[in-house]
Amino acid sequence: MEKPFILHMFTTAKNLSPFDANMALDAGWIHALSYLNVEPSEVQGLVQDVIFSRSLKNLQRTGIFIGGRDTKQAMDMLKSAKRAMFEPFQVSVFADPSGAFTTAAGMVAVAESDLMTKFQTTLKDKNIMVLGGTGPVGQVVSVIAAQAGAHVRLIGRQLDKAQNVADMCNNEFGEGKISIQAGADADKAEYIKTADLVFATGAAGIELLNADLVAAAPQLKVAADVNAVPPAGIAGVDAFQNGTPIKESSSGAIGLGAMAIGNIKYQVQNLLLRKMIHSEKPVFLHFAHAFEAARDYLKPLA
Repeated sequence: MEKPFILHMFTTAKNLSPFDANMALDAGWIHALSYLNVEPSEVQGLVQDVIFSRSLKNLQRTGIFIGGRDTKQAMDMLKSAKRAMFEPFQVSVFADPSGAFTTAAGMVAVAESDLMTKFQTTLKDKNIMVLGGTGPVGQVVSVIAAQAGAHVRLIGRQLDKAQNVADMCNNEFGEGKISIQAGADADKAEYIKTADLVFATGAAGIELLNADLVAAAPQLKVAADVNAVPPAGIAGVDAFQNGTPIKESSSGAIGLGAMAIGNIKYQVQNLLLRKMIHSEKPVFLHFAHAFEAARDYLKPLA
């Protein structure tokens, strides 16, 4: 009798996300076991309990998912999990805290796809504003876009906090190879003058870019908003918008709403969860792999 596929799901939060549990089971994992309030220092012990309790054959039917709320912490836990294993006692690990890695990957990938098909250009050297950039999705959007060659400004309500987050993204995620700039929310009117793309990644129900600022953007091409709760994060971009023109835009910009972005996020998370099951060798997945999967998924649709 073959043993079941078991996904051990670690979270530093008091609850496991039902979204992630549903995704795991729908992707083919038979059991999704939750471990709550996990301390980063506990990862090594938990991982070694996972790998030493099954035969080498059944380790291929075993995986670890890392959730939580903090992007850096999740990446550190992913690294700790990998260090706790050694050949042949290894299983696949996938980090996606608060869904930020797959959401950000979907957001940037769908914007990039529309940028190429509707404006015949790429992310390279584009000026990007990331509104609500200090949160998990904003952080990862900033890193992915910067790694794709864009000039990124991570914007928060307080410049000091935005600068600290930008520095963390550059050093921890970008390994010093990218240079995300920080910006204050109060200065959006100045930044919008040179923005090619705007990503709104703030809390639900808060307008981050009003109609006047959208109209005042002379070279804006794509405006993407992950907010599905009215009011829209970007004026003129509703949750169902999928690459259609923004009425308020004077530059012919198109809008991408939460449903268009969420569909790609869903597909990417499903693909990576299934990759863990079907890969012959252990894989260690994070935002970079999510963006690669999003790009691959969108290629046939272009």
